[in-house]
Amino acid sequence: MTTETLDIKITKTTQPRLPQTDFSKLVFGHTFTDHMLVADYADGEWKNFQIIPYGEIGLSPAISSLHYGQAFFEGMKAYRQQDGQVSVFRPDKNAARFNKSAQRLCMPELPQELFIQSVAALVDIERDWIPTAENHSLYIRPFMFATDPYLGVVPSSTYKFMVLTCPVGPYFTKPLRVKFETQFTRAAEGGFGYAKAAGNYAGAMLPNRRAMEEGFDQLIWTDAKEHLYAEEMGAANVMFLIDGKLVTPSTRDTILDGVTRDTVIALTKDWGIPVEERRVSVAEIIDAAKSGKLTDAFGAGTAATIAPVGSISYNGEEYTLSDPATREYSNKVFNTLNDIRYGRTTDTHGWNYMV
Repeated sequence: MTTETLDIKITKTTQPRLPQTDFSKLVFGHTFTDHMLVADYADGEWKNFQIIPYGEIGLSPAISSLHYGQAFFEGMKAYRQQDGQVSVFRPDKNAARFNKSAQRLCMPELPQELFIQSVAALVDIERDWIPTAENHSLYIRPFMFATDPYLGVVPSSTYKFMVLTCPVGPYFTKPLRVKFETQFTRAAEGGFGYAKAAGNYAGAMLPNRRAMEEGFDQLIWTDAKEHLYAEEMGAANVMFLIDGKLVTPSTRDTILDGVTRDTVIALTKDWGIPVEERRVSVAEIIDAAKSGKLTDAFGAGTAATIAPVGSISYNGEEYTLSDPATREYSNKVFNTLNDIRYGRTTDTHGWNYMV
């Protein structure tokens, strides 16, 4: 692991947009801060780390990421704590997953320390953009893409790493109406569903759009082979409280190893609640919903945070769950996460990286 301290060249904007930004009307992912971080990979090394004004970048139309899909991203958040300090939540986990994605897509890894330093440097410059309202934060989008201007199905030799930041409010604002997807497939065994590859999300757009046209908010993807097992939602890992136990699909090469998922599991174990990470059949979930043993269900993700499921549909039948406002478990998870992230309680796990 490198112990190198990054020398980041900083060019400040001469036209800041912060004074004109209405933080009461934030649409998730639409408002960008004044600066962005960029770096290049060439000749076998990372170089040219810069923070520059947010704006367009010039690229060849032949770059291989546009043609062959060598592109992936991460998602994380920075929070304004109650004492005014700024923290990034669990960046080490995102750094590890970033490199896992890079390995799978035959792209260069970025040493964890350089990843975290890059993110922290941009957050530090943009700290005035971090909202103070409850359930608001600064969303951080690190990403990498191939830049060789060459039309050939081989890994690129050059890449660009960038980080964007956006002030955001809640991703979901109401309980989710979801359905099990049993026709389309998000990821297959042996593929790269566990990577945050851009192509995973492109392939999900058509079935997601069709589901929304039917009145659903999200899909619960099922396994590609038999469509008998729950995998994850489109925007989050999925978690169930069945008969007093937290049950969630175990991570594999078709399922993203979510940072929020890992955090929820750690908190649940702290509270002495049984946790089962395993294959979870659709039949088990539906039977639990019918019998009343399914007392809680939610999506867990960086953008979604804790997104309660209001109803689950399968084969044309819809099963309504209890009022999310009355659910003891997921509300405790949500409130505890917020208390840690906003510095209202002791961070016993050391999850907050102070900037």
